[in-house]
Amino acid sequence: MGDNLKKNMIGALAWSSVNIFGIQFIQLIIGIILARILMPADYGMIGVLFIFIGVSTVLIDGGFAQGLIRKKDTTEKDLSTIFFLNLLTSAVLYLILYFSAPLISRFFSQPALIEYSRVLFIAVLIFPLYLIQQTQLLKKLDYKSIAIVNIVSVAISGILAVILAIRGFGVWTLVYQQLAFHGLKAIAFPFFLHWKPQFSFTISTIQNLWKFSIPLLGQTSLNAIFNQLYFVIIGRFYPIQQVGYFTQANKYSETVNAATQSILSSGIFPVLSKIHDDKPRLLRIYRKLITSVSTITFPFVIFLMVAAQPIVVTLITEKWLPSVILLQLLLLANLFTPMFTININVLNAQGQSATSLKLEIIKKTLIVISIISCFSFGIEVMLAGFVAANFLAYLISMASIKKSLRHFYRHQVRDLIITLMISSITGIITWIIPYPANTAAIKLLYMGVTFLVLYLLAVMIFLPEKWSEIKEVLKKITTK
Repeated sequence: MGDNLKKNMIGALAWSSVNIFGIQFIQLIIGIILARILMPADYGMIGVLFIFIGVSTVLIDGGFAQGLIRKKDTTEKDLSTIFFLNLLTSAVLYLILYFSAPLISRFFSQPALIEYSRVLFIAVLIFPLYLIQQTQLLKKLDYKSIAIVNIVSVAISGILAVILAIRGFGVWTLVYQQLAFHGLKAIAFPFFLHWKPQFSFTISTIQNLWKFSIPLLGQTSLNAIFNQLYFVIIGRFYPIQQVGYFTQANKYSETVNAATQSILSSGIFPVLSKIHDDKPRLLRIYRKLITSVSTITFPFVIFLMVAAQPIVVTLITEKWLPSVILLQLLLLANLFTPMFTININVLNAQGQSATSLKLEIIKKTLIVISIISCFSFGIEVMLAGFVAANFLAYLISMASIKKSLRHFYRHQVRDLIITLMISSITGIITWIIPYPANTAAIKLLYMGVTFLVLYLLAVMIFLPEKWSEIKEVLKKITTK
């Protein structure tokens, strides 16, 4: 049983990694091409609308997707009930957003947003058409099918966007890219899971899932709002171009943050849920996750911080240089976010979604305090406050893990400190070395090779067991 669980967890992580990093890689390539063609103001226009898409998809889900995953005896009536509930919610939300478009336009002082938003918000209607199929595949740990659907969808929609950008569609390029992505997923999922809803709707299904799902809905709603909060603030009080710069900085920061969070939330939660009543075993797997994830994310984040300027200049040209300092601050703010996500998933797997909601509320309260305290000093100082809020929120989450798993603070620190020190020292060395480079691309190449060699040598010397695990995961991905 133990070996099967470990095998399932490794397989889930492997294909979740293929899915998320595959999407990130394709989006990176497409994003580089689009950023070279489009202007910061184009990204700014769409950037201020994503908060409405993000909150809407969370409300449509309602926390019921994870509830279905966690429920051991899910029936066809359960699936159909949630499907029709999602469909009804999406229709109501689209009508609200459609008629709110003029208000949104006035809030941001951008008249063109009326037309852009009403078309972009059609994605809200498409999302529930594939949500239940995706949930069933997650429950079955069929991450291979999910990876194929997502990667194909993002690739085709990205190619369409490049064609539209070249032909001068401007902001509409980004609108149609989003609609194509969701539409392709709705078309593709039925090929991997042949499921049709029954014409049934049972209130008992909602009642049974309600207690677990509602705290999750509150938690994910807060996340959706606060993930886009800075777009709204910058879009409301600063020139729309500043939203564009922040959009690019946030995109590269999310290469680490969103990718690891998605992998951990989708790949780990179903596995942890199967052993939520075995605390000693759950603690062992938790510690393994924390040390393994930090071995990958810490160096990635720190390298991106050190090499931010040559990365931006090389990939999207000097017109995006104002994004560099924003990128560095966002990366630093999200340094411990993967570990915070693991803590939240461990609590949710044990049915403590109310506790995880409290942690999210505390985190968001700290962010609000940082915004209020730092807003008047400019965007950079405001993001520095974001760094402090995130760090403090993670420290508070450690207290919940201590209580839930009896995992003492000194052990939690010990699980991270070596990797953090190795990554930090490697980053400092990489940053201070003078490189004989005349271009940003050559400098980036030198920095990348230097950091990679130094870090891998340090891991092999000081963390040999993690080196073996990294090779195991890579082998799983290439042979699965």
